[in-house]
Amino acid sequence: MKDSMKKNVSIPEVRIYIYIILLMSIVLLYYNWRIGIISIIIWAYLVYYDYKERERKRKEWTAHLEILSENIDWATKNAVISIPMPLVVIEVDGSITWYNPRFSEIMGNENMLDNNIAEYTPELNPKNLLSDKSENSKLIRHQERWYNVIWVPVQIDALAKKSRAIILLYWEDITEEVELREIYEKKQIVVVNIQIDNYDEVMANTEDTKKPAVLAEIDGKIGKWASSLEASWQKYDRDKFIVITQERYLAKVEQNKFEILDAVRAIDAGNQIPVTLSIGVGAGGDNPGQCNSYARSAMDLALGRGGDQAVIKRGDKLLFYGGKTKAVEKRSKVKSRVISTALKQLMWQSSEVFIMSHEAPDLDSIGSALGIYRCARHLGKPAYIIEGRNTISIRHLMDKLLEKEEYRAAFIRGSQALEYIDRRSLLVVVDTHRPSFTEVPELIKAADKLVVIDHHRRSAESIESPVLSYLEPYASSTSELVTEMVQYFDEQVELTHIEADALLAGITMDTKNFTFKTGVRTFEAASYLRRRGADPTAIRQFLQDDMDAYIARAETVKSAKEIEPGIVISQCPENIENAPLIAAQAADALLTIRGINTSFVLAKRSDHILISGRSLGNINVQLILEKLGGGGHLTIAGAQLEGIEMEEAKAKLEDAIYEYLREGEKR
Repeated sequence: MKDSMKKNVSIPEVRIYIYIILLMSIVLLYYNWRIGIISIIIWAYLVYYDYKERERKRKEWTAHLEILSENIDWATKNAVISIPMPLVVIEVDGSITWYNPRFSEIMGNENMLDNNIAEYTPELNPKNLLSDKSENSKLIRHQERWYNVIWVPVQIDALAKKSRAIILLYWEDITEEVELREIYEKKQIVVVNIQIDNYDEVMANTEDTKKPAVLAEIDGKIGKWASSLEASWQKYDRDKFIVITQERYLAKVEQNKFEILDAVRAIDAGNQIPVTLSIGVGAGGDNPGQCNSYARSAMDLALGRGGDQAVIKRGDKLLFYGGKTKAVEKRSKVKSRVISTALKQLMWQSSEVFIMSHEAPDLDSIGSALGIYRCARHLGKPAYIIEGRNTISIRHLMDKLLEKEEYRAAFIRGSQALEYIDRRSLLVVVDTHRPSFTEVPELIKAADKLVVIDHHRRSAESIESPVLSYLEPYASSTSELVTEMVQYFDEQVELTHIEADALLAGITMDTKNFTFKTGVRTFEAASYLRRRGADPTAIRQFLQDDMDAYIARAETVKSAKEIEPGIVISQCPENIENAPLIAAQAADALLTIRGINTSFVLAKRSDHILISGRSLGNINVQLILEKLGGGGHLTIAGAQLEGIEMEEAKAKLEDAIYEYLREGEKR
């Protein structure tokens, strides 16, 4: 083969020799015309011979390449026909043009030519296959088997004026791989932490002779539930349990919406208070240790949201179940004293204290900020409150504060705080724990030492790794929490009259004049503030509206529509000042109407829609508005929808309400 190819190889120097012979012939012709003519004849023959040889070689090479191409085509066709996996060729419109016997076997049809592939596998849309450049495969289940379908677009008739595309679909049977993966995933470890929320309260309100029966009933319910999951469980404290099970049983628990919550709440063995549980589930971890860490984080979240619920943490994904009852008020003030002492130590170690609340501050956020401010000033530390928008709800209070030189220096803009804050500074965030809701989110990243004080139920988004966190959803307001902390901070702390007014106004506003979320400690805090000089008349002035706000609220109430018995949705008039406040006030006002137990009011503000939700307790507005990215409490919650119009926002809200009601029916 090599010798044959060598003979056929054309030597480039041949043409050079021919040119040399021509030159020599011309020279000979000049000196001897006879010899010169003979030389030219010989040269002409050589030129002719070279031409004929090159033509012969070209034909031989063309024939050789054609034979080689035929061999390649034959090998390709043979490989396609005999490929050991199902293969089908379709046009871009989905019609089948060819398939091998293996594809016919899995489809159970001998004649599929010209039929559309969608008749057999609706998941395969030819248009999507060609348009999606990022993927070239799809997992498909067909007749109890799993296939990884790989598609390869091929351009044919490339030399013709009009080319066309076909799609080759290779069906790789991966049933065993998928089944093994499912078995592996179902056997993954799941760690479940369980805690009795109100153990002390239940025991304190149960007769001594009936306490063992109550505890036995609780242990029995949890043990029976764990046994149904084929789990290992252990009670390691008087009110704490740990359960180890597998992922396959978790799906069953989720389907039943953690029925153990209802089962334990229904215990009636002499206890006067229903028993509630908080459950934290850790799943999807790389190892048991990570699952346990997830379970602890989920438990913290469940407790921070008020208890009586289950939280599943699977990596970064969080799922919530339950949480449809009111948070139980804690009667012990030990935590307030501990938090207050810890805050005092942090302030002593800091050069200055910055206090920040949520955007569009209200009386609760300003009141609690002033309480923290007074604690810092009592220690002689410089303290600054981040100034927010002067909304109508705080305008009268702010006017009173700014009449005094001390408070004019205390309120600073966020840009100033970013310049002043350093590693020795302490940042205290009040009345919110969500970074995106704060007045200056950048300040959180700039602070080394961070304290969070809030009364809202913990949401999936929260400030990460604060030095000190005091989240108590049982409390009526952040002002109530701060008032308790002031009492334990130092007996010598002297609140000014306007600070006491602001704290009591915050409690009054969030409790709707002591009607919502009001417990014994709420009245104790109010009593302390009254002794410190809080004036109910001044507070009433802080809560007054102007005429425009009153009319806007009345129009909002008038436009309310009932979508379900007791549930109404309304909308604020467009282009009104302080739409968020009007929405909140209208939602409260709607609950004063007989027959209405839940209200939602929407308000348009620049490029987003605000939603205020209120209820009398039978509907958890927090769970509804969490579906829209919001949060809050069982009876008071809010949400914000970006970049949509009012009608679309209403539709999303109605969908969330109906989804919540369906979940309630399943429970």
